[in-house]
Amino acid sequence: MSEIQKTDTVKKWYVIRAVAGQEKKIKQFIEVEISRIGMNDYVSQILIPTEKVIQIRNGKKVTIERNFYPGYILIEAAIVGEIGHTIKNVPNVIGFLGDKGGNPVPMRQSEVNRILGNVDALTENEIETINPYLIGDAVKVIDGPFNSFSGVIEEINEDKKKLKVMVKIFGRKTPLELNYTQVEKE
Repeated sequence: MSEIQKTDTVKKWYVIRAVAGQEKKIKQFIEVEISRIGMNDYVSQILIPTEKVIQIRNGKKVTIERNFYPGYILIEAAIVGEIGHTIKNVPNVIGFLGDKGGNPVPMRQSEVNRILGNVDALTENEIETINPYLIGDAVKVIDGPFNSFSGVIEEINEDKKKLKVMVKIFGRKTPLELNYTQVEKE
């Protein structure tokens, strides 16, 4: 194809359905295959929307990356020639979302903006903490001056990511305000 046709090709966002848990491998495989057939000009980016989450494992804070949409990969591309066929034939790819009669259906711009906005917001927030606790749960303090004290959750403040925990100090119940990351379930 001539250079004029390459630059005039409109790229749109598509959703690839994939086997959950295999997204990173599939992304790499697609990149290799597109490069192998010489169609890099038609694929702008391949995106796996993820968020960073703090979890407590064995008393330690661990930051993990979690898929925002497990089983889905976003791709900005002009689906022309062999590109669609090549992507569909990648191992663990189920197909395109909204595939009608063999033609992938692009996402609406409003959907793209919403998803990319969520990804950008999560990147700016950097870390989103999940609240695995409920009122009445027995917890053990694992961080701070009251390390190794045990107590019961009385209140949960989702906005501040804080817990009000009642612990026995010198035989008296005392309320402590602690971060989610300062306690673990017993």
